Amino acid sequence: MTSLFLSPSLFTTLNVVAEETSATEDVIVVTATRSERPWLSTPASIERISVQEQLPGMRTDAAELLIGIAGVQVDTRYNFAQDTRITLRGFGARAAFGVRGVRLRLDGIPLSMPDGQAQTSSILLDEPSQVEVLRGPFAAVYGNSAGGVIDLQSERPRESQLSANLSAGSSARERQHLRGVIADQGETGSTLSFDYARFRTDGDRPNSAVERDQWALRAFHTFSDGMELILRVDDNDAPYLGDPLALSPGQWREDPRQIASQAETFATRKSIRHRQQSLTLRQRSSAMAHLASWQVNAWRGKREIEQYLAFPGSAITQAGGVVDLARSFTGVNAETTWQARRNWRVTTALDYEKQTDERRGFVNDFGQRGDLRRDETGTVESLDGSVISDLQVNERVAWVTGVRYSNLDFAVVDRFIVEGNPDDSGAVRYTEFAWSTGLSYAISPQLSAFIATGEGFETPTLTEMAYQNEGTGLNTDLRAAKLEQHEVGLKWLSATVQGQVTVFQINTRDDLVVDQSLDGRTTYRNAARTEREGLEISGIWRFAQDWSLRTSYTYLNANYGGSEVTSAGNRLPGLAQHELFQQLEWRPLGSERLELLVNARYRSNIATNDANSEFAPSATVWNAAVRSDFVVDNWRVQPWLRLENLTDKTYVGSVVVNQGNGRSFEPAPGRIWMAGVTVTRRF
Repeated sequence: MTSLFLSPSLFTTLNVVAEETSATEDVIVVTATRSERPWLSTPASIERISVQEQLPGMRTDAAELLIGIAGVQVDTRYNFAQDTRITLRGFGARAAFGVRGVRLRLDGIPLSMPDGQAQTSSILLDEPSQVEVLRGPFAAVYGNSAGGVIDLQSERPRESQLSANLSAGSSARERQHLRGVIADQGETGSTLSFDYARFRTDGDRPNSAVERDQWALRAFHTFSDGMELILRVDDNDAPYLGDPLALSPGQWREDPRQIASQAETFATRKSIRHRQQSLTLRQRSSAMAHLASWQVNAWRGKREIEQYLAFPGSAITQAGGVVDLARSFTGVNAETTWQARRNWRVTTALDYEKQTDERRGFVNDFGQRGDLRRDETGTVESLDGSVISDLQVNERVAWVTGVRYSNLDFAVVDRFIVEGNPDDSGAVRYTEFAWSTGLSYAISPQLSAFIATGEGFETPTLTEMAYQNEGTGLNTDLRAAKLEQHEVGLKWLSATVQGQVTVFQINTRDDLVVDQSLDGRTTYRNAARTEREGLEISGIWRFAQDWSLRTSYTYLNANYGGSEVTSAGNRLPGLAQHELFQQLEWRPLGSERLELLVNARYRSNIATNDANSEFAPSATVWNAAVRSDFVVDNWRVQPWLRLENLTDKTYVGSVVVNQGNGRSFEPAPGRIWMAGVTVTRRF
């Protein structure tokens, strides 16, 4: 994702909390790519969640890893052809599919393209063990990121084993996951792991069946001097993803399980093949004077998509109703952290990424590929440099500042030049500067305060520039959004309680918003001005030996500043003003073998369009799960059961923003059950 592999942990102080460490046993360490710093002294709004804190599940949807994190709105669309929509502080709601305005990474390797778009479907969700979410001004030094950074982190396997997970559930859900690990014991040596996952379902509505297979190979080697080499190879093959389409509010109220008639008429569906390889070489402690650590990442991949949209696209200027996209991408980044003085650390990074889209469009002849209507090559290249200064002013105050220079080049070469469709080739360059700064103050060993501010940017993606409402060709009129972010917060940490409260304000010029969405074809425009302000509260309270409560609340007031298109004060569509999450965990008699979890999520109503003329209603959804863990000699058995939507609530899972034909509601299913077991043999 973000080309910069600076971790959120770089925004912590050096050794500010030496006294804190001795004062309490519960020191939370923020770890992203390779640094380890205390969370309590981080002058930024950052949250770290262990995957083990979430409900057990089939791990087929990124929402399973992100639910309940303050500031993060996760819209499960129950439509694998469109991917989960993820927003941070309101950024990302415009995404017609995939993720926009939020940077995704896995162990420091970008999952986002240089133009800012990403898909969660390419991730083997069994792998991450921790999730770190960075919100606010410091996301600016990740470059073209805007809303924030989601850093998924895995752990290197330390022992040889074979494991098999078998799970099943409602709507003929079934998933099998096999893993094999060969590992050397000790500080040096090699580890090799292989994963295969197979997922099938008939879907929760007609025309929503899924076929998906994933393979993953990991190789680790640690040299005698502590240098580590990591090789990753991933292959995600989804030959069939049915698309039932969204419903109009009237259709949803009549029968939320129905599908739009256009889905049957045009056989709407998608197929995806995503392959990616990466190589990491890093050293977390260097023998060289003043060089604290360094890391180099290199990656490449290819993503192939064929999608049948809900219209023919037969007009000579319509680009077709069948999308045939082959995207190749590559990148390299290098980072060094220098100990300039005992109390001053400086991190520098250089990043280069390139994305090439071979895009063709064909007429959708009632579910069959028809005549050619589009043939072009789009490229995006980015070159970025950044510097972060981390200064320990005194034993209580830390000052962190980051700057980043970004240069992005977009270009399209058109080959479909016929009568009535002119040459649509075009190019545009974005040269942007981003910065952020923050102070952390240790009020006591258990309590700290922070304040941060910064300016960032967000360019349109190549896909968002692909269409215009009138005419053809690259929409080069789209400008990069410019945003100012400010936040202030408190953090506290003790043996039984961890919490964070943050107040933020975001002002954006030329915000990128959906102009019109029609049957999968979406155009975008720049809003004159948008304003976001809000409050985030999160925490976990271990109030007894057997009990704990995890909670989060987000208030987000996101409005248009007013323009010739929207009225001042209108809410940004796709965003809830209020979200409340509560999860109760019970381990009977402190048992390590049995765990019961119940959670509830309340979400307020959501506007579906700029005019705020239609809203998806508010809803409260209850979920529950039980899991167990038995170890006998070298065998480990982990069964689990999960129930979603316990009360069988009828609610809208997600909305399609500014849907031109009125089909804006993506329905969630009723009550769902899932169950599974993992059997592991250690060697």
